[in-house]
Amino acid sequence: MERVLGIGGYFLRAGDPAALGAWYRDVLGLDADEHGLWQQGDGPTVFATFASDTDYFGSRTQQVMLNFRVRDLDAMLAQLRAGGADVAEQTQDMEGVGRFGWVTDPEGNRVELWQPA
Repeated sequence: MERVLGIGGYFLRAGDPAALGAWYRDVLGLDADEHGLWQQGDGPTVFATFASDTDYFGSRTQQVMLNFRVRDLDAMLAQLRAGGADVAEQTQDMEGVGRFGWVTDPEGNRVELWQPA
């Protein structure tokens, strides 16, 4: 049986695609080229489903949530706050899994940041 090898892309609708792409590059440091190609670092990727009435994604109209691995969650959240980003006050610790925090992009999409355990 053939199997998928990994995430091949993540695509977002945006009122201003150029500005949203710039936000991900400039604010989160996503090192993507002009075509969006990004060579991410090695590490785990989680594929999980949630109940349709979950509040975990923020807005109930948001159907998916992007999660980025980070080296130092506290440093990343401080950097985002210093830059004026919309960062959630709370973080979450999951024993054996890691720590989580959230930022909302300029188009209203909640993005999860994960420092693996």
